[in-house]
Amino acid sequence: MTKTAKKEGFESSLEKLEELVGQLESGEKGLEESLELFEKGVTLAKTLTKQLEEAKHKVEVLTKEGGKLSRKAFEEA
Repeated sequence: MTKTAKKEGFESSLEKLEELVGQLESGEKGLEESLELFEKGVTLAKTLTKQLEEAKHKVEVLTKEGGKLSRKAFEEA
């Protein structure tokens, strides 16, 4: 997956999560539908959290050595 596809995937998932939250906050959905939306939201939140953790890890891989930024190898999850 390219960086652009990952970004679009992240942005798209975040927008979907925001939409789900809006639907839940409106209070217009019934119990069953609200539970379905909540489950989808939890799944999206977990996916987004994983993507953010991966990005954080990549950023942490960049370290300052002798005044220069250098990239060190890291293991992908």
